[in-house]
Amino acid sequence: MNSHRLALCVLLISLLPVGAYGQHRPLLPRPQELKYGSGRLALKGLGIRFGSSPASEDRFAATDLARALVERTGDQPPIWESPGVEKAIVLTRTGAVDPLPVPDEQPGPESREAYTLKVTPQGVEIQGRSSAAVFYGVQTLRQLVEGEGDRATLPEVEIHDWSSLAYRGLMVDMSQGMLPTEEEVKRQLDFLARWKANQYYFYNEASIELEGFPLLLNPVGRFRKEQVRSIIAYGRDRHIDVIPCLELYSHLHDLFRIEKYSDLADFPHAWEFNPSNAKVKVLLSDWVEQFVQLFPSPFVHIGFDEAFQIEYAAKQQGAEATPAKLFIEQLNNVAGLFQQRGKCVMAWGDIIVKFPDIVPELPRGLIAVAWYYEATPDPEYKGWLVPMIAKGIPHFVASGVHSFDEIAPDYDTTFENIDTFLAAGRKSKALGLMNTVWESHVSYRNSWPGIAYGAAAPWQSTPMDQAAFFSEYAQLMYPAAVAPEVASGLQNLNKAEVALQKVLGQATMDEMWKDPFALNHLKQAQAHREDLRQARLLAEDAAEHLDRALSLGGDPTILSSLLLASRLVDYAGMKYLYAVEIVDLWGHAAGTRLSGEQLWKSLTSGIYFEDHSRTADLMDLSTQLKEAYRSNWLAEFTTYRLGMALGRWDAEYLYWHELQSRLQAFADSFKEGEPLPPLNSIVHPR
Repeated sequence: MNSHRLALCVLLISLLPVGAYGQHRPLLPRPQELKYGSGRLALKGLGIRFGSSPASEDRFAATDLARALVERTGDQPPIWESPGVEKAIVLTRTGAVDPLPVPDEQPGPESREAYTLKVTPQGVEIQGRSSAAVFYGVQTLRQLVEGEGDRATLPEVEIHDWSSLAYRGLMVDMSQGMLPTEEEVKRQLDFLARWKANQYYFYNEASIELEGFPLLLNPVGRFRKEQVRSIIAYGRDRHIDVIPCLELYSHLHDLFRIEKYSDLADFPHAWEFNPSNAKVKVLLSDWVEQFVQLFPSPFVHIGFDEAFQIEYAAKQQGAEATPAKLFIEQLNNVAGLFQQRGKCVMAWGDIIVKFPDIVPELPRGLIAVAWYYEATPDPEYKGWLVPMIAKGIPHFVASGVHSFDEIAPDYDTTFENIDTFLAAGRKSKALGLMNTVWESHVSYRNSWPGIAYGAAAPWQSTPMDQAAFFSEYAQLMYPAAVAPEVASGLQNLNKAEVALQKVLGQATMDEMWKDPFALNHLKQAQAHREDLRQARLLAEDAAEHLDRALSLGGDPTILSSLLLASRLVDYAGMKYLYAVEIVDLWGHAAGTRLSGEQLWKSLTSGIYFEDHSRTADLMDLSTQLKEAYRSNWLAEFTTYRLGMALGRWDAEYLYWHELQSRLQAFADSFKEGEPLPPLNSIVHPR
C-alpha cells in the first residue's frame, strides 16, 4: 500500500503545474506531497507552542525555528508550552523521541522521519512521529517564509513528506589535508541539518586523540576527546548521528612513520597494517575500545579501502599467504572487535569487489560502501554494484564533491555523480547515500552547494533539478537582493573551473603549482589559449558577482572563500596564458637584430621589467593571494599544515622572482645586434 502511495505522490509532484510551485519559494529537498492554497498567514505576532508534552529535543526544534524567524522578521516569537493560544505554530510529536537513525531503519510515509505540515490562515501545525520528524518539518517551514520584516508571511499549504532513503550522510576528511576547527565542524552540522541529512561520518586516520599515543600527530593536528564529544552532542541536537569513519587497515602512514610503530606495517614506514603481527591485534583492541567509548553511534565505518601494498605483502609472507587471505583476516578481526561491542560495521567496498571470492567469509551483517566519484566510464556503476547485488551484500553508495584536486569545485561532475550513483543505488536497493568531501586545497566551505545537493537528493523521490539548483540554493541561503548575485557567481565559477580543466586536466590545484614552461604544459597551454582566456573571464565575472553579493550584505562566511577560489582560478589561467605570451614575444623578437630600444619595447617592458610586466604581475598576485589564502585558512582550519601550504606560495613567488632576475641579468649583458639566446636557456638554466 505504501509503495502505491509513494508512486502516486511522485506522479503528483511531477505533474504539479509550474505556476503552482514557481509562485512560491523553492523547497529543497522537494517534498513528497505538496498542495498550495490561496490564503496567507502573517508571521508577525505568531508564537510557537507544543501540541504534545515536549522533550528537550522538541524544545530545541522550537528554539531553532524561533531563531530562524527572528532573522526574517526581526521579532522574537514567544514559545509557549501550554495550549490556548489562538494563532500559533504548533509542534506535535505523536510517538517516542527517536532522535537518530538506527540499523535496519526503513523510509516511507509511515517512517520515523515522516512529517505533516499544514499552514492555514488560522495557524500552522507540524506533526511527526519522532522528534526528528518534527525537526524536519521545522526546516521546511523555514524555507516557506516569504518576504521579510512586517511583510513576512507563510503561504497556505499542506505537505506530507518523508525520506526516500533512510540514511543520508556526509563524510568529511579530517586527516589528509587541513584540519577543520571544532567550530567549523559544528557549522557544517548546522548546514547539513537544513537539508535533512541524518549522518555525519567523522573521517579519521590519526586525527583523534588516543590515550597512550602521544606521539601520534601533534596537538594542532588532532581533535581532543572532549571536542569530539561536544561535536557528537551538537549533531544529536540536530538529529545527525556522528559516526566514526576510521582507517584500520591502510591509510595509516601517520602511525607507521613513528619509529616506535614502524614494525606494525607490512613494510617499514609504509601505510598498511601487517595482519600477521601479533602486536597489531593488541594495538587495535586498545583503539577499538577507545573509539567505542567515545562514539555512542550504533554504526562504525572501519575503512579497509585502497590496500595498495597488499600483493607485495602477500609475496613477502610466502606461498601460504594471498592478498585476499590477508585482507579478510584483518577485516574479520577488526569487525569482530566492534561487533562484540554491539556495533553495526561498515567498510569501503573496493577491495571486496576486487576479491569477490572473500564474500562468503565477510563478517555477518557487514555493510559495504560502494564508492566512485565519476559517472564515467560506468554510468550505472555496474562494476561496483553488480557484485553486491549478486551476493546480497547490504550496501550504501558513496558519491563525492569534486573539490579535492580542483581549485574550485567542479559542480557539474559532482551533481552528475550524485544523480547517477543515486539512481543506480535505488535500483540496487542501497540502504543510503554517503556524500564525501575529501582533502581540499582551498576550503571545504566552497563544497557547501555540493553538500546540500547530496543531502537533498536522497531525501526526495523526484530527480534533482540541476539547471535550477544554484538559483534555488541561493534563494534559500541568502537575502532576496543577494541571492541572484550568488547564483551567478556559483554558475560562472563552475564554468571557469571546467574551462581551466580543458587545459590543466581535472587536478587544477595540483597543476597550478607546476612549471608553465615545461614542454608538456606549454604545448597544452598553446593549444588551449582561448580556454585559458575564457577561464579567466568567467572567474573574473564570478568574482564581480560575489563581490556585489558581499557589498549587499551577503554572509562573508562562505562568500569570502568562493571569492578566493575565483581569484585562484584567474591566477592559474593568467600564469599559463602569460607563459604562452612570453614564448610568443620572445619568438617574434628572436629573428631580428635588436637595438637597446627595441629590446625594451619588445621584451623588457612586457616580460621582466620590475613594474607592470608579466613576471611582476605574477609576483604581485602570488603575494596577495598568499595573504588571502592564509586568512581564509585560519577562518576555517587549525594551523596544522598551514606552514606547508604557505611554503608553496613562497616557492611560487620565488619562481617568478628568479625568472625575472635571470631575464634582467640577460638584458644587462645584452649587446645590440646580438642574436637572442633560446628562451629555454634562461627559463631552465643548467
